Amino acid sequence: MPTNLDLDDRLVAKAKELGHHRSKKDAVNAALKSYVNYLGQLRILESFGTVDFNPKYDYKAARQRKPR
Repeated sequence: MPTNLDLDDRLVAKAKELGHHRSKKDAVNAALKSYVNYLGQLRILESFGTVDFNPKYDYKAARQRKPR
């Protein structure tokens, strides 16, 4: 989808250089992908401590159960 953005040319040039990207589009798409991954990782970190842990659970025994 075509979009007009007012981007900092120096910042984009630095991103192209550091990421070895051929175009502004490649650099911006890589940056967006990294940003989305980062936000997903933050969401995972927020879930730590919210899941109940059962120290007696035997995951190996669960592997041996016959499928229904």
